[in-house]
Amino acid sequence: MALVVPGVRPTRRPRAARRRGVFTPFILLTPAMLWLAVFFVVPTISLASQSLQTGDIDNGYQLTWHFQTYADALGRYWPQFTRSLLYAGIATLITLILAYPLAWFIAHRAGRFKTMMLVLVVAPFFTNFLIRTLAWQIILTDQGWVANFFRATGLMQLLEWLGLISTDSLLASPFAVIAGLAYNFLPFMVLPLYTSLERLDVRYLDAAGDLYANGWHTFWKVIWPLSLPGVVSGTLLTFIPAAGDYINSKLLGNTQTVMIGQVIDAQFLRVLDYPTAAALSFILMIAICALEVLVAGIQAYVFALLTSLYLNDAENLH
Repeated sequence: MALVVPGVRPTRRPRAARRRGVFTPFILLTPAMLWLAVFFVVPTISLASQSLQTGDIDNGYQLTWHFQTYADALGRYWPQFTRSLLYAGIATLITLILAYPLAWFIAHRAGRFKTMMLVLVVAPFFTNFLIRTLAWQIILTDQGWVANFFRATGLMQLLEWLGLISTDSLLASPFAVIAGLAYNFLPFMVLPLYTSLERLDVRYLDAAGDLYANGWHTFWKVIWPLSLPGVVSGTLLTFIPAAGDYINSKLLGNTQTVMIGQVIDAQFLRVLDYPTAAALSFILMIAICALEVLVAGIQAYVFALLTSLYLNDAENLH
């Protein structure tokens, strides 16, 4: 509270200063907005325009508003679309299962080794993405220890029953592609989860214990709802690049595991069918956005439901 001295009128900020204060947030946002305009809005408009053009590489392309390109592209490459979304979804689920306990351990159990473990999480980024993926060809080789372990434990037969491999080999299979996706994008799930779990007040856990909640109820009704922002962020950061990836399917898969990113790469660089490639890219972007909105809505509903159940249980205890 400002101190008011009798007989002295409080000073007011000049009108020009108040006006500058109003425009300060917009001035600070200008560089980011220019960046988005140049590197997102303009390329997106250019991609949409290119998808509606007709012509060829020799005679050039003209904007003819040919929407049939979308129907043709989707009708021809819908298996690759569904395969990409399926592989990306499975890889995202695997990264969530692996990253959640790891993020919890780093946030609340690592102690003085927390910084070192965070460095180890991001350490793979110091190596080229292509080299990391090629390393999985050595890891999953037919005579490697991973393949021998899978054969000895019967996991090879389980993967074959699930349709993730078709022969007695881990390479050139859906399993290899999904494993590569999960490995390459695991840090994108760990870091948001760590940020969310690190801010969790452990006194909530003590309060849950005082209310006779066991470990499962504490996790499901306290830890999980409070960590949902990190789950949503990690899901977005993992699923989006995984759905458009083409390196893993190209190096670790076969002709039956082609993903839509590989098709777009071929249409742009080898077939030189720019309208089809642009249409495929635009369809993929719209499909990913729609799925992420759906997932975010479901998670928000689950969060509200869990919160209401928790409040009802608390009222019943009283």
